[in-house]
Amino acid sequence: MNRIQLKRSNILKMAFNDRDQGGPGETFLRRSMKIATVVALYWFISITMVFLNNYLLDNRDLDAPLFITFYQCLVTVGLCWIMQLLSTWCPGVIDFPSFKFDLKTSREVLPLSIVFICMISFNNLCLKFLGVAFYTVGRSLSTVFNVLLSYVILKQTTSVKALLCCGVILGGFWLGVDQEGLEGSLSWTGVFFGVLASAFVSLNAIYTKKVMPAVEGNIWKLSFYNNVNACVLFIPLILIFGELSHLAHFGRLLDLSFWGMMTLGGVFGFGIGYVTGLQIKFTSPLTHNVSGTAKACAQTVIAVVYYHSSKSPLWWTSNLMVLGGSSAYTWVKSMEMKVQQEPEDGAKEKLLPPGVKGSNVAV
Repeated sequence: MNRIQLKRSNILKMAFNDRDQGGPGETFLRRSMKIATVVALYWFISITMVFLNNYLLDNRDLDAPLFITFYQCLVTVGLCWIMQLLSTWCPGVIDFPSFKFDLKTSREVLPLSIVFICMISFNNLCLKFLGVAFYTVGRSLSTVFNVLLSYVILKQTTSVKALLCCGVILGGFWLGVDQEGLEGSLSWTGVFFGVLASAFVSLNAIYTKKVMPAVEGNIWKLSFYNNVNACVLFIPLILIFGELSHLAHFGRLLDLSFWGMMTLGGVFGFGIGYVTGLQIKFTSPLTHNVSGTAKACAQTVIAVVYYHSSKSPLWWTSNLMVLGGSSAYTWVKSMEMKVQQEPEDGAKEKLLPPGVKGSNVAV
């Protein structure tokens, strides 16, 4: 009995005084509170950004999705400059990389920027035509395209287990399209843009890896050049698609509340990049993907409740299939990476002198 009580007291002591899990002198409870705060912040910013973009894009008085996306990119560029200034003035409080615009780097990032503007434009158009409730399903094929494009471009094969997960996602997508059609709320234009958005999300991930050396592996530097290039590329697109005439006839062009909402959308767009990195830092890439999947589920439920929609059991099944298949794919890939990493670590240890482990070697 005494041994059991001793074990319980030791467990509690470890839980509240574990100093190996975080920084120096950081307890387990404090670290857990930090992680919970970061995850909650990610959920809040991500969900709010989706609803805010839906509000801006659903504005019947202003049919200018490209201009809205252009303005949000412009806000991101401005915020990057502001963060650089603040990090210079308050280096101990704000940590943001300092960099100057370089035309050569901008040209190297340009191929990614073209993919980037296609991704965010099609993503916003999908949200505009499908709405928040069906948005998760409409944009669910990014994992499938990731497998397909990795094979076509990078010649990387995929395991049977991962392909089965993709099959579940595809099944959920088609079931969702079918159920949305039966309810009379399906937009094939939205589905088309959703499929394109999914394809460019996958291409964006592939091209990001290719151009990372050009920005010295700095994600904020990449974000800055990406958005600067996007702002330049959006201008001819806005002219070609005649959005200037829509802006000229827009009655709220001088309304400060409208520009406030537009700017807020840009701030949240900038913020999602920050909190995504923060969540990965405090948890792991796998936990981030699981959190993103759970957030998508919560986002769908909130949208259905907020818009007072009535959905069939099969409609909900399609969402669960998409979310379940995505989560399973993430888990399968993480397990495969872990298995691949173990032989590599073992091979490195064989190269070391007898009795010396890799974790104990001073560099």
